[in-house]
Amino acid sequence: MSVKSRRISGRLETVVPKPTYAFDPVDDDKIIRNRLLTRTTTTRGEPPLKKLQKKFTSFVLEVDKEGEDNYNDCNRLAKAFLQELTTFEIPLLKSQAVVEANVREKESFDEVKEETERQIREAKGEIEELKKQLEESKIERQHKEECETIRKLIAAQPPRSETEKVIFELKREIAELEAESTASWRLLELRKKQFALLLHVVDELQNTMEDEQKSLVDEIRTAVEDQRNTTEPMSVD
Repeated sequence: MSVKSRRISGRLETVVPKPTYAFDPVDDDKIIRNRLLTRTTTTRGEPPLKKLQKKFTSFVLEVDKEGEDNYNDCNRLAKAFLQELTTFEIPLLKSQAVVEANVREKESFDEVKEETERQIREAKGEIEELKKQLEESKIERQHKEECETIRKLIAAQPPRSETEKVIFELKREIAELEAESTASWRLLELRKKQFALLLHVVDELQNTMEDEQKSLVDEIRTAVEDQRNTTEPMSVD
């Protein structure tokens, strides 16, 4: 069977032609089965079993003849039959030896198969274990990368002394702001009280002024009436 190569789209591809058979696979199985049954080793010539049958038939026919002096013929046919039987037996012995060798080979193959399957099972178990180790390694590597990122972030931050100093300054500013806020709140409360007192004083002053105005008006009215009462008697005289 020849192997050819051809180039397709810039790449070399190997083309293996399909095998050709002298017989169809089904016919080939039939031929092999027939050869095994008839002990035929070639496709030409008469089958050994048929030749043995002919030798045996000739011998029996010669023995069954009556009234004839055929001892020599019977002896000759008997030797020919025994020789053909021996010739037929040799392939049987060879076949038996081949069968025994095949049995031993099959047993050895079964042992190799069992050992191979055991090794495959062990390899699968090792592969699964390696997969688990790979996953664990991936997780561990991820954790290391995260730790390295955090370490870089920490390293990028200012020293702790500077941070504490900044925190102290911020606390001091917060305390000052809280003090200012408290002072502002107290001043605001004082201003509220002062403004309320001022409003109260203004209200009292306004009430006092209104009372004084009323009193002044009453006094003027009384004076006018007194003057009027005084001028009327003089007019009568």
